[in-house]
Amino acid sequence: MGLIRDLAIQGAQMLLVLALSPLLIGLVRKVKARLLRRRGASLVQPYRDLWRLMRKEVVLADSASWLFRVAPYLIFACTWVAAALVPTFATGLMFSWTADLIAIIALLGSARFFLALAGMDVGTSFGGIGSSREMMIAAVAEPAMIMIVFSLALLAHSTQLSTVAGYMLSSNVGLRVTLAMALIALILVAIAETGRIPIDNPATHLELTMVHEAMILEYSGRHLAVLELAAALKLLLYVSLIACVFVPWGLAPVGSGLAATVIGLGAYLGKLTVAGALLALFETAVAKMRVFRAPEFLGAALMLGLLGTLLLFLSRGGLR
Repeated sequence: MGLIRDLAIQGAQMLLVLALSPLLIGLVRKVKARLLRRRGASLVQPYRDLWRLMRKEVVLADSASWLFRVAPYLIFACTWVAAALVPTFATGLMFSWTADLIAIIALLGSARFFLALAGMDVGTSFGGIGSSREMMIAAVAEPAMIMIVFSLALLAHSTQLSTVAGYMLSSNVGLRVTLAMALIALILVAIAETGRIPIDNPATHLELTMVHEAMILEYSGRHLAVLELAAALKLLLYVSLIACVFVPWGLAPVGSGLAATVIGLGAYLGKLTVAGALLALFETAVAKMRVFRAPEFLGAALMLGLLGTLLLFLSRGGLR
């Protein structure tokens, strides 16, 4: 019975992130519309868009290879696995031993690799521009993410997310400048990696500013639906990662009962709501920056992560 229960909870988390990711996109769009004094679309509009795309016919370019057809499913699989590994409402799940920050970065890097290849596969100018810009952003975002992982590992003595969340809930944390640096750096990386304002604007298709949209411009039908769902999962992944590491309150501990799991689920939904509202407020208050200023934006995240790691490494408190 214990094995069945653990499998059921792990499966529930996998389905939960899959079901909530379009809702988070809908929440951000709704709050942004309200802030701009517009009515906005329904919260469930992303579900309708995905269903509409699933029913449409797939149109493929004559120059598209097998990679162009397979890439959406590989990208979705890597992103879904990475999102399902991040603890949402409980820690110590059946596959929590695989929920390592290094493994999650590797899965996201694999998804980015296949997306860039798919953007260049057809041979259009837009796809090549989008892929080159994506790699330019990744060249700074990935080192910044590694520095953030090093900071957390020096504190919690582990890169396993359940262990990190448990350490953050303990009384040994206290107020640390390095944690504030890591949080700000992770937020900057999340904005860049998910293609949000000011790095990219997912609501426009301007050829001079497109990054993510340029790589998927040739996709249609179910392929485009899978890619859009993968993008929503990636946004949910980063929100869940920030909530798990820096706001771990409410997570049900290992071996807890049903009541703690329900409380953890309610806390997770509340965190998603607050994060979606804050993201919408931020995107409404700032403007889109030039694409060639993206390295400067991510350079700040890299420097914050590097400074945090150095401070922890050099301080006696970080070595203990």
